[in-house]
Amino acid sequence: MIDLRSDTVTQPTPEMRQAMFEAEVGDDVYGEDPTVNRLQELAAEISGKEAALFVPTGTMANLASMLSHCGRGDEVILGNLAHPYLNEVGGLAALGGIHPFPIPNQPDGTLRLEDIQAAIRADDIHHPITRLIALENTQNRCSGAVLTSAYTSGVSALAHEHRLLLHIDGARIFNAAVALDETVAELARGADSLTICLSKGLCAPVGSLICGSHEFIARCLRNRKLMGGGMRQAGVLAAAGIIALTEMPHYLSEDHRRAATLASGLSAIQSLDVAPQQTNIVRFTLKEGANLSYDQIHTQLAEKEILIGHGGPWGMRAVT
Repeated sequence: MIDLRSDTVTQPTPEMRQAMFEAEVGDDVYGEDPTVNRLQELAAEISGKEAALFVPTGTMANLASMLSHCGRGDEVILGNLAHPYLNEVGGLAALGGIHPFPIPNQPDGTLRLEDIQAAIRADDIHHPITRLIALENTQNRCSGAVLTSAYTSGVSALAHEHRLLLHIDGARIFNAAVALDETVAELARGADSLTICLSKGLCAPVGSLICGSHEFIARCLRNRKLMGGGMRQAGVLAAAGIIALTEMPHYLSEDHRRAATLASGLSAIQSLDVAPQQTNIVRFTLKEGANLSYDQIHTQLAEKEILIGHGGPWGMRAVT
């Protein structure tokens, strides 16, 4: 079976399994799990932030971050293709009472600075209060497009000029770092918070990290507990996360090379439009007049033991 549905189907490495078996553990709700603490210290160092917090999922990481930045009725400016807007069950509104203001993602994954500027609310009792700008790096729906440190610095400058905060959903930020030959800290400079996923291309079985200031992480800790994310002997999981951060980024360039090979092959098929590929995500759509439907492609590939993401009107996605 060739499984290209997502990089979430990665398996923990033998080294991760051994580290999990041998992990020194304690009660993390009491802050006493030494392996979790080491993972959080490592994430803070890599991200260039003061502190970090281990949470079970990327959705919880984004939601805890935004709950910690915003009050009920506050507004977050984010892309209309952003993961928290499209794929996190409306948690911003449902649990946080936070109002999303979606603006168009450009094909390269960015939000135009002019669009961000226009979305910032004036001080008016009829309007929600603009509190936060959120970016996604890499941008999933834009074929894993990368956001450069120069671009992020521009958004950060705009945010802080208006006394706003900046959050980066960095579920695949290591892919961006490898593609751009920049460090995660450089890509997150100027951001008030960053989330990192350990269980996609980095191969850990569970977990994400929130990175930011000590004060911000203290608020996230409370919100993690609010959402049921307090864990006990979580060092068993954190041990795999340490290897994910220290060892697995070295393999991401191979994922990118394979995606480029796949994109090149798909581009030779006349009935397909293949989006520009930068990292490990390849998206393609059917041209008008194609004699197959997405459902047929999905079914026929599965019959050949190839699994692929079926996005309906979004086309199809293959992730290496």
